Amino acid sequence: MIGKRQKPQPVARAVQTAASASPFPALDSYVPLQTGENRLYAALREAVPIIDAGIDKIIRLIGSFTVRCGGGNTEARLNSFLQNVKVNSMEAGVQSFLNDYLSQLLTYGNAVGEMVVSGGTVAALYNAGLEDVELKAVSPLHTEIYRREPGGSVKLKYPELVFCSALNPPPGSARGVSLLHGLPFVSGILIQIYNTIGVNWERLGNVRFAVTYKPTNDAADRAYAKERAQQIAGEWSRAMRKDSVSDFVAVGDVSIKAIGADNQILDSSVPVREMLEQIVAKLGLPPFLLGLSWSSTERMSSQQADILTSELEAYRRILNTVIHRICSLWLRLNGYEPEFTVEWEDITLQDEIESANARYLNAKAAQMEAAAKT
Repeated sequence: MIGKRQKPQPVARAVQTAASASPFPALDSYVPLQTGENRLYAALREAVPIIDAGIDKIIRLIGSFTVRCGGGNTEARLNSFLQNVKVNSMEAGVQSFLNDYLSQLLTYGNAVGEMVVSGGTVAALYNAGLEDVELKAVSPLHTEIYRREPGGSVKLKYPELVFCSALNPPPGSARGVSLLHGLPFVSGILIQIYNTIGVNWERLGNVRFAVTYKPTNDAADRAYAKERAQQIAGEWSRAMRKDSVSDFVAVGDVSIKAIGADNQILDSSVPVREMLEQIVAKLGLPPFLLGLSWSSTERMSSQQADILTSELEAYRRILNTVIHRICSLWLRLNGYEPEFTVEWEDITLQDEIESANARYLNAKAAQMEAAAKT
């Protein structure tokens, strides 16, 4: 019949990569090798604060971007979408999505995201958990994403809405390498040192005593040595109770010594610094950005800043692929040509190093200008 409208095609209205409900969640989340390694990297970020701070610092230093597509209404609408698009359940804006995406990528070596289409446009962005998806290399040049189910893996119905990234993947593999790869051994030593320091200080602060009773050569004294030792132990326990203050009086040869009073705590500054140097080298951050006051000349700091700039540029190139996928789909769904460019903010670590000095100079200049006018 002429003029009859066609029935609209079904679109993806729900997140495809979310885990489905299962009566056996422990079995559902079980993935040999991969999940165990991911839990290890998550534990590293929790146990070693400098690792967590380093990854967060990298994410902050990546900066923000704008999209150019010839100006006009198209560019304004696209940037408005990027600033206000719903992300996961509690966030908004593509920058929040990219922060979570990059955090997952650096921590685990892989990251998976999804565009949720509803009402003929991109309605939301979703960061998928790696324990909910599975990557399968169907050919040397193509990798498919599957959703994990209790009975096995299920191929996604709309794979064009899902994208994944890998950090420095080995040749022939779709699995990336975590930025924390190689740090478990070093971090284990560092945690052991800190734990030992805590135990030693606990012993020094909460002193333990050794009470020794030596009976004399008198026969009666030796005959009742056990009873007297028990009596001394009972009186000592009563004197050391927290709820009362009392004196301890003993008769005979009784010596009292603090356990471990003759021992010295080992100097941990050298081994701790050696472990931290390995961690900082792996993260690729200058020590001063992590609050480490190591001796460093201004020239060394400048060189480290240049190296970090190249690292951030490499991460931006990975994110550019994701940004292009999101913007291209939004433009096509809204009837625009998918032609645009992504412009990142300039990376200037001098702003991090000299921000306080710059504010001081600006305030000083403003004060001098005000004085000159008067």
